[in-house]
Amino acid sequence: MTILKNQTQIVEEFSKLQDWQSRYRKIIQTGKLLPRLDPSLRTEENRIKGCQSQVWLHARLEDELLIFEAGTDSILVRGLVALVLRVFSGHSPKEILAAKVTFINDLGLGENLSQNRSNGLIAMIKQIQYYALAFQALLDRK
Repeated sequence: MTILKNQTQIVEEFSKLQDWQSRYRKIIQTGKLLPRLDPSLRTEENRIKGCQSQVWLHARLEDELLIFEAGTDSILVRGLVALVLRVFSGHSPKEILAAKVTFINDLGLGENLSQNRSNGLIAMIKQIQYYALAFQALLDRK
C-alpha cells in the first residue's frame, strides 16, 4: 500500500467517529497495538527532540525499505506514534521523501492536540524524513 493510501485509510477510519473524545480513544487503542521498543534502542541518539514526552525512533533499512520502530512514555503519544509508523514504515526512502503528509490536517490533529504534542508530531515526521534522506544517500552510493 502506498503512503497516500495509508493516510487515506487512516482518515476514513477516524472520519466515522463523531467527536474528539471518540477519536482520542481510538488513538489510544491504536497505540496499544504498537510493539514495545527494545529497551536497548531507547538511547539519546534515537530520542526525538522537540517532543514533550519521551519518544524514541529507530530506523533500519531492510530490502531497500525503511522499517521504523518507536517507543514513548505517554499513552496518547504512543497512539500518535503508531499512526505515523503505519503511514511511513515499510516504504522506500524515495517514497517517504516524495510524500505529502496530509493526514495530520485531514484528521484535525493540529487543531485538537496541544501545541507541544503537535510540535512533537511534526518533529517525529521530520526525523523520519531525515532518516529517509540519509538512507537514500547510502542507496545512491551502491
